[in-house]
Amino acid sequence: MEERRGFVPQVLIVPAVFGLALLAVPLAALVGRVDWSTLWGDVTSPEALSALRLSLLTGATATAVCVVLGVPLALLIARSGDRLAAALRALVTVPLVLPPMVGGVALLFLFGRNGWLGVLLADAGVKLPFTTPAVVIAQTFVALPFLVLALEGALRSTGVGYEQTAAALGAGRWRILWRVTLPLAAPGLVAGVVLCFARAVGEFGATALFAGNAPGVTQTMPLAIYTAWGGAGVSQGTAVALSLLLLATAIVVLLLVRAWRPATGVVR
Repeated sequence: MEERRGFVPQVLIVPAVFGLALLAVPLAALVGRVDWSTLWGDVTSPEALSALRLSLLTGATATAVCVVLGVPLALLIARSGDRLAAALRALVTVPLVLPPMVGGVALLFLFGRNGWLGVLLADAGVKLPFTTPAVVIAQTFVALPFLVLALEGALRSTGVGYEQTAAALGAGRWRILWRVTLPLAAPGLVAGVVLCFARAVGEFGATALFAGNAPGVTQTMPLAIYTAWGGAGVSQGTAVALSLLLLATAIVVLLLVRAWRPATGVVR
């Protein structure tokens, strides 16, 4: 036990407790505001179910898009040289540290009526901003880094030794990918998918700017909660109930990631 504690000054426990309280007490206050007698009715109201349904649909779609785009990108980074990998990793990390509102503005400049691709899409009769597909694009923009970084770390940890052995035995590139590379990196892939879905469902800023807040079309759960506090749409009781639902979802996601412990100890 003494070896585990080390020689950290004991007085540091004070700011540590305050930091823990700063993270936990607001969540406890949220749970304390829940009206348990109306919780089921609030969660199952038509407005809440519409926002919940749209969040799950767009979140699952965005996660699928992230898998299609993110797995090849993670493979590219993991198998690149140090300098190129560092540059690509930094580029992928930008959406993580960028304010989501800035992401929404960037997407508008790209897909908006006068944007680079928006002009071409308008000529083809396609409009993306303030539609349900725009919600998926915004969620993909903010969630993709979670999957790429988690999988890239797992791929780097497993190395290429088993791939070289499979190639020496005559296996082709696709067979090596499906039978060796991805199974070895499965813990990182699963963790990335779970985190990606959680981030997509909780996305707010980029969605609000790029997709808007139309009930039944682009109003996801975070937007419904925000609208409720503005006095429109769902009630504040429903907003609190939806907040509790998002909190429970986040806890379940963390438990799933924590429970995924590979035998090799690659991902913790």
